[in-house]
Amino acid sequence: MKSARKGTALIQEVRSTEVPYGTLAIWFLGQESVIIKGDGITVYIDPYVSDFLDRNGPVRSYPAPIIPEDITGADLCLITHEHDDHMDEGTLTVFHAQNKEAPIIAPACCRQELLRMGVEGTSILTADAREARELFSKLRLTVIPAAHEELEQDENGYERSVGYVLELNGVTLYHAGDTVIYPGLAERLAEIAPDVALLPINGRDYFRREKGIIGNMNYREAAELAVRIGAETVIPLHYDVFAGNSEKPGYFVDYLYEHYPEQKCHVMARGERFVYVSARAFV
Repeated sequence: MKSARKGTALIQEVRSTEVPYGTLAIWFLGQESVIIKGDGITVYIDPYVSDFLDRNGPVRSYPAPIIPEDITGADLCLITHEHDDHMDEGTLTVFHAQNKEAPIIAPACCRQELLRMGVEGTSILTADAREARELFSKLRLTVIPAAHEELEQDENGYERSVGYVLELNGVTLYHAGDTVIYPGLAERLAEIAPDVALLPINGRDYFRREKGIIGNMNYREAAELAVRIGAETVIPLHYDVFAGNSEKPGYFVDYLYEHYPEQKCHVMARGERFVYVSARAFV
């Protein structure tokens, strides 16, 4: 009997995974693409699983664990900013066609491009850092401004780049999107004290910026930020898809081990399901 294709099997795993209160399931798809599941809600963040950039720019270092056609059963999609490896046309056109009921939340500057991709206007919600949003009566979503590499707002006060805090199933998760650390970020996140922080580690430098590659915090900054904000567990992102904009996650782990050996971290394998378990799971 022929076994299921790897991507199909991963989505079947997502569908069948049920996590008890106080836990969240996380799947890593590469770059900053993740799937989050808790309390029956399945959320995709920055799904980039097509070969779209292969035809228009850098080539992926490895194939994505799934293809866009695999994605079914999604309840929500969150986009952090408009760059192609975060708001991927090759993925989102198929995502929307196969998950019509799933809203797509994105910065206001992304709306026209999403409409061009064929996403219906009623499915597009604007990421607004000025107020939290309740979804499905189970998820509280807070938008955090991101500086990629600078904070930018439009004339209506909407951020160009964002991160998201998800409060779901008794767990608080922060996905930073693409950002450097800016004044006030650590203090705000420390008040939230996320259980899980997903942070980019690829950094930035003059020569990448010269090529038009806008950067993020580096692995040292990400490690220090995780400790400063009181994240119980930190997961590094944005280090593996493009050879010209990569970082070794081992440097991140080594830095934490040398300086903050009690800080929990987890480097996710491609396509891995990681189940985060908080203390609230045992209350």
